[in-house]
Amino acid sequence: MRILVIGAGGREHALVWKLAKSPLVTKIFAAPGNAGMASMAEPIPLKADQIVDLANFAVDSKVDLTVVGPELPLVKGIVDHFRQKGLAIFGPTAAAAQLEGSKVFSKERMLRYGVPTAAAKIFSRYDLAVDYLKTVPVPVVVKADGLAAGKGVIVAASREEALRAVESIMQNRIFGEAGASVVIEECLQGEEVSVLAVVDGVHCALLPSAQDHKRAYDNDEGPNTGGMGAYSPVPAVSDALMEQIRTTVFEPMISGMNRDATPFTGILYAGIMLTAQGPKVLEFNTRFGDPEAQALLPRLKTDLVEIILAAIDGKINQISIEWDSRPAACVVLTSKGYPGTYEMGRPIQGLSDAHDCPDAWVFHAGTSREGGKYFTSGGRVLNVVGMGATLEAAIEKAYEAADKIQYEGKQFRRDIGARALKRKTGVKV
Repeated sequence: MRILVIGAGGREHALVWKLAKSPLVTKIFAAPGNAGMASMAEPIPLKADQIVDLANFAVDSKVDLTVVGPELPLVKGIVDHFRQKGLAIFGPTAAAAQLEGSKVFSKERMLRYGVPTAAAKIFSRYDLAVDYLKTVPVPVVVKADGLAAGKGVIVAASREEALRAVESIMQNRIFGEAGASVVIEECLQGEEVSVLAVVDGVHCALLPSAQDHKRAYDNDEGPNTGGMGAYSPVPAVSDALMEQIRTTVFEPMISGMNRDATPFTGILYAGIMLTAQGPKVLEFNTRFGDPEAQALLPRLKTDLVEIILAAIDGKINQISIEWDSRPAACVVLTSKGYPGTYEMGRPIQGLSDAHDCPDAWVFHAGTSREGGKYFTSGGRVLNVVGMGATLEAAIEKAYEAADKIQYEGKQFRRDIGARALKRKTGVKV
């Protein structure tokens, strides 16, 4: 099979790496790809949202299957366009992708389908949002309606902070048109986990639990980012809890989307808070998480191509997906200043040493290559993954490999997985 992977980040590098292991695959293209994928996939100079050009390329290059990494092309309708041309593609339609593309759409669907979630109000007028914020208890969560690269959710500890958030989003438009409306919701308390499922329109296969680390600095301090690291599985999520999440979150959402004539096919990602009242959905995404995919895919033993084809054919319930029992941990290395203004063009040293570490992998995100040397070219630069017999061993391997990589301005969190390790040792968290 000839496969096209759309995207340029660490998630897409991990997808290319896993797809390349399939005996069904003869050729992989990556649009636009990144420097780390070059040995496995032919880079195509097309951006992820150049939908018409990507479809034409897929036709001309006889691509058998397209796998979409990021959310933007999904929300813009790449699946609809490819299907109209008779091209096989893995992901939701534009209508179904609104579960991620619009916080308002997603919240309305959750409430309609009875999916447990935070109580919320929706506003498209700034003055009404301000009036409401003067009456609600804090902390409170303010969400921009549209896509904001994972940074459109602000947890406001005070009323003043909440008012500033609404002003920034709705008046100053720091996220552009994504801030035309906002969702203001109660701040749920508990531990946050990510649960992803492969969905074929009717059935779903849940992937092992994972936990992302959104804040920029240790101890969950600093601004929100696209993700600073992840690990899988999460000790706090038992088999019984996973089954509860299946029956209260995924099955109602999938059946509800079908009733509303927006059937969902692809990866459905639920960000879930484990509250004292049970699991509640914070948000839905409609693609693999980044960096959750980097922690999950090394654990996957079943051929990813076979899983994707089963989902496209409506037969995900007819295959068994096997996983390596060993935990995995991913540490994200960033440029100085991320998630704000950051430096680029810094030479990267030690990649070969990191690659030589056993049970460790390096997935590129923001890198470029010139004259055989790698340079930083983005905010999130590299994703270093370790796998071990225990979560502690996996984390140690990830950091061992990460420490071998050097570049000016290198930043990363030193506490990926710390909450889980404290839980296992009985320390209160």
